[in-house]
Amino acid sequence: MAITLVNPSGLPEIGAYKQVAVATGSKLVFVAGQVAWDAEGRTVGEGDLAAQVEQCYVNIGTALAAVGGTFADLAKLTVYVVDWAPEKMPLFLEGVSRAAARLGGTPVPPGTLVGVVALDVPEHLVEIEATAVLDA
Repeated sequence: MAITLVNPSGLPEIGAYKQVAVATGSKLVFVAGQVAWDAEGRTVGEGDLAAQVEQCYVNIGTALAAVGGTFADLAKLTVYVVDWAPEKMPLFLEGVSRAAARLGGTPVPPGTLVGVVALDVPEHLVEIEATAVLDA
């Protein structure tokens, strides 16, 4: 595995992600921001943040698998959520948990969550982009 996740002493431990990812692999993978589209380009879970988060993670898993990677290879996630407010965190985490159950692992690389006004189309509530590192 090319990624080691670390929670250094002196930084808070956040259950949803680790604070640092150390990459030792040699193949960088940049996954475009994934939204809640299925393989046919239809929006999944319109109006349902948890369902859309789940689909975004499933899409990331699909993209990683296509290049020989898994969630264990993730070095960083950046999450954009429309009209973010802290009370949306339980729905966000529910979506992550559902995706983890489907994919067989919980993605916990360092992450950044950014509240935004809008995404590409009005029905999309979340977009997640990923960076992974694979051994060559």
